[in-house]
Amino acid sequence: MKKILFVGAEAMPFAATGGLGDVMGSLPAALAATGEADVRVILPLYGQVSPEWRARMKTEAVFTVHLAWRKLYCGVKSLQKDGVTYYFIDNEYYFKRGSLYGEYDDGERYAYFCMAAVEAIGQLGFYPDVLHAHDWQAALCPVYLDCVYRNRPGYENIKTVFTIHNIEYQGKYSFAILGDVFSLGEGERNRMDFGGCINLMKGAIVTANAVSTVSPRYAEEICTAEYAHGLDPVLCENRHKLCGILNGIDYVYYNPAKDVGLAANYSYRSKDKKAKNKLALQHEVALPERDDVPMLSIISRLVAHKGLDIITGMIERLLCERDVQLVILGKGDARFEQFFATLEKQYPEKVRALLKYDRDLAKRIYAATDIFLMPSKSEPCGLSQMIAARYGAIPVVRETGGLYDSIKPYWEKNGKMMGIGFTFAGYNAEELFERSAAAVDLWNDAERRDKLISKIMRTDFSWGQSAQGYMQMYYDL
Repeated sequence: MKKILFVGAEAMPFAATGGLGDVMGSLPAALAATGEADVRVILPLYGQVSPEWRARMKTEAVFTVHLAWRKLYCGVKSLQKDGVTYYFIDNEYYFKRGSLYGEYDDGERYAYFCMAAVEAIGQLGFYPDVLHAHDWQAALCPVYLDCVYRNRPGYENIKTVFTIHNIEYQGKYSFAILGDVFSLGEGERNRMDFGGCINLMKGAIVTANAVSTVSPRYAEEICTAEYAHGLDPVLCENRHKLCGILNGIDYVYYNPAKDVGLAANYSYRSKDKKAKNKLALQHEVALPERDDVPMLSIISRLVAHKGLDIITGMIERLLCERDVQLVILGKGDARFEQFFATLEKQYPEKVRALLKYDRDLAKRIYAATDIFLMPSKSEPCGLSQMIAARYGAIPVVRETGGLYDSIKPYWEKNGKMMGIGFTFAGYNAEELFERSAAAVDLWNDAERRDKLISKIMRTDFSWGQSAQGYMQMYYDL
């Protein structure tokens, strides 16, 4: 049985802000369920972790972390969930903050976290076969393992994996703090240097034994200048380490057949009940209560690279030329928030702009949605398109990253349906309009709609296949 130690900055349901938290909260359980791995997870004990979870924790270790000139308290608490042991690094100075990220000293906070996580291996006596670090906040783990701990008993044979969830965020800092904050010497300058500054993600890429991304297409894309945010030379040089494994979604949390928050539960065998959720949402947000109109939705951060600039370039035409309703959930750039707020005023019988984050409301919208729009300019993996499909919505996506890998294009051959969604390659409003209109036209054909939705809902986006891909990567190491 392989011993796997995940290190990451967030995990559902303890504390999370996005896709990384979803992965850290569900992939370890899927790996444990294979029966081939003893999986443990290390994450910070944020102030946002609820008292209910804290009540289940026990203290495993207390020790001092040495980070440059600092001698810092570290407590390690643990709890068991879904066959996985979760360890929490306790230091209120660094982690009892108003938010998970965006603090002035994030570099120091996560340097401490990484050093504490690697030190905890010896303190706990759990020496993994593989240390699997996720995104820039955990990027120093493979660096510290090689630079500080490799010659200590028990550490010498640990292999390292670094997963890039989003290459846009790399952890860049001035070399003035190489020693003072990151506790690294001049001998590590070349390893950490990219573009004349410290780049934590670059350090992890060159140090780790393997580098993975969250979809096969994204692994190809980040080796090009268009997608790599400058790191394409480093990734091309380390291409032999690189692989892409498509994320899955939590089939227990996202389950329309058992989701207690829905107006009506349903599966592909009883998909006619999905319409009750649309009527319930229409009532909730004061839209005309009609089951004969297709409801489109956008659940996203309202920022340009999520495709909001091309959505705003075509959505009024779609509202004018087709009988549809549109629900938007999310926050982001002021210009997009203002656009959708104005759109609601212009089309009060068709549009609702819900400018907030609300996880439970999001699931009610997924259950009500007939057509889900996700035309991202770039998308490492994307989970929303999988969740929407799980809840029986027809996806309209751009062919990039994980959207390309997960949503195969719909077409028909000799009466047989191929693919599960409407896809397009160019990043422009015209292609998005044409594919969205085609999805609306298909939805209005009841026989073809029912056949396609059944196919969509039977598509497997669970973690099972992905977990096997990760296990194979571990065995290869």
